[in-house]
Amino acid sequence: MKLNPGKVGLTVGAFAGLWHVVWGILVALGWASALQSWILDLHFLNNPFTIQPFDITKWVTLILVTAIIGYIFGFVFANLWNRIQK
Repeated sequence: MKLNPGKVGLTVGAFAGLWHVVWGILVALGWASALQSWILDLHFLNNPFTIQPFDITKWVTLILVTAIIGYIFGFVFANLWNRIQK
């Protein structure tokens, strides 16, 4: 099965970006710290981090950077997959 690198890149990039849209919403609502503490507690870890106040510029930058990196990872993965399948 051959993968389309552009489509895989867009899919992974969109997923990574959407994940960080949700994170930003959680930060803006004030729910991120409780969620973070709960997730770390499930892994038997203490929470050494504090959540900073919501900043729209940081949020948009986070979404764009993770979407671009997600696209690159998806694109590279699909190309490697196609080479291995030959």
